[in-house]
Amino acid sequence: MRGRFASLTSRLVVTAVTLVLATSVLIGVVTALTVRSYLGGQLDDDVRAALQRAERVPDGPFFGLGQPPFADDPPGGGGPDGDDPSRGQSVGTLTAFFEQYADYDADPTGTVLTQGQRGRPGDSTLSEKVLDRIDDLPVDGRPREVDLPGLGSYRIAVSETSTGSYKVAAGLPTDDVDGVVTTLISTEALLILLGAMMAAIAGHSVVRRQLRPLTEVAETAHSVAELPLDSGEIGVTERVPAHLTDVRTEVGQVGAALNTLLAHVETSLDARHASEQRVRQFVADASHELRTPLTTIAGYTELARRRPDDSAAGAMALAKVEEESARMTALVEDLLLLARLDSGRPLEREDVDLTRLLVEAVSDARVLAPDHQWRLELPEDIVEVPGDALRLHQVVTNLLTNARKYTPAGTTVTVTARPDGLTVHDDGPGFPPEIAPHAFERFARADAGRNRAGGVGLGLALVEAITAAHGGTVSLDSRPGDTRIDVRLG
Repeated sequence: MRGRFASLTSRLVVTAVTLVLATSVLIGVVTALTVRSYLGGQLDDDVRAALQRAERVPDGPFFGLGQPPFADDPPGGGGPDGDDPSRGQSVGTLTAFFEQYADYDADPTGTVLTQGQRGRPGDSTLSEKVLDRIDDLPVDGRPREVDLPGLGSYRIAVSETSTGSYKVAAGLPTDDVDGVVTTLISTEALLILLGAMMAAIAGHSVVRRQLRPLTEVAETAHSVAELPLDSGEIGVTERVPAHLTDVRTEVGQVGAALNTLLAHVETSLDARHASEQRVRQFVADASHELRTPLTTIAGYTELARRRPDDSAAGAMALAKVEEESARMTALVEDLLLLARLDSGRPLEREDVDLTRLLVEAVSDARVLAPDHQWRLELPEDIVEVPGDALRLHQVVTNLLTNARKYTPAGTTVTVTARPDGLTVHDDGPGFPPEIAPHAFERFARADAGRNRAGGVGLGLALVEAITAAHGGTVSLDSRPGDTRIDVRLG
C-alpha cells in the first residue's frame, strides 16, 4: 500500500476522497438521526393521541374491544353512547385494557387495528405473551419502544382510565419510521459511494493538472543531471521556464529555488574551471621559468666537463651555475610561500613598526636605484600595525622592486604611510590597459609597457597573497604618469 500511494498525486487524491467520505458520512449520520428524531416525535404524539382516545372508553374490559355487550353497539365495539376507541385510529394501532380494582376478575384484553372488509377497520386480538409484556410497562403515559412477540417493534404508552379501575395501553408500530430511516440511510450510502467515486476521478484529474508544472521542473532537473559536469568548461544553460517561477505559488517557489541553485552551480563550475585553468597556467609558467636556469646549468656543466684544463671556463661555468641556482632558489621559495598562503597557514601576529620598515626599505632602494627619485611621506606619530614583520617587509620590498625595475630612470616614487597601511605611487608609464586587470595574477608581467629586468611575475602576486593573509586588500589604479598601489591591512 505504501508503494502504491507513494506519489504525491495519489496521496492528495486519497486525502481529498477521505475528507469527502468523512464529511458525507457525518452529514448522513446527522441527517438520519434528525429524521428519526423528528418522525419518532410525531409517532409519540400519535401514540399519546391514541392513548387519550382509549382513556375515554367507559370502564369495563369489553367496551370497544371487538366484543360489544349490547346488541345495538356499532361494529368494532363501543358503548351505548357510540364511543369507539378505534375511530380515527390508523391501521396497526394497539389498544389494551388491564383490570386494577374491579369487583370481578377479568382477563386483560387488547387488539391491534387491522384493515377489514369493505374498507371498514377490523381488529386482531393480542396474545397472552404480548399482554404480559405490555403489563410490565410503567403506568406514566410516556411512550416506550417495546419488541412485542409476533408484532415487532412498537411505541407503547400506558395510563389509567378516568375511574382508575383499569389501566389502558395504546401503541403504534415503528415500521414506518424504521422504513423511512432505512431508506434514507441506503440512499445516503449510495450517494456517498457515488460522491466518493466522482471525487476520486475528478480529484485525480485536477491534481494531475495542478501538479503538471512540477513535472516540468523535474524535467529541467533531469536535463541538468545528464550534463557532464566532471571536467572542462561547463555552462549550465538549463533553467526552469519563467512561468513556473512565480514565488506566490508553491510550484513557483520550487522553480525559483531550482533556478537559484542552478545559477549557483553554474557560477561555482565556472570558478572551478577558471581555477583549473589558472593552475594549469601556473604549472606551465613555473616549468618554463625553471627550465631556463636548468638548461643554463646543464650547458655550463657540460662546458666545464669538456674543458677540464681550462680554469677560466671552469670558473665562468661555476659562476653561472651559482647564479642560476640562486635564481631557482628564489623562485622555488616564492612558489612555496604562495602555496603556504593558499593553504591558509596562519602568519605571526605582533605589532610591527611600519614607519621604521618603510624608512629602511626606501633607504635600500635609494642605494640600489640612485637614478630614481625616492620620497617618503610619514605621519607625525609612529605607525604600528599588527602582522608578520618579515612578510610585511617582503610586501614593501616587492612593491619598491617592481617600481624600480619597470620604470625608467628619473621616475619619482613616493611611499606614504597610513595608520591602516601604505601607498606606493610613481609617475612612470604605468601598466598597459590589457595587463592592469591581471597585475596581481601569478607570472603576470608587463613586458610591453615596462622594461623587463629579470622578474618572473610573482612579485605582485605575493603582495596580494600576504596582504590577504593579514585580512587586508590591495588595489591598483594605473594610467600613464600616475600609478598607485594601495595596501590596506585588516
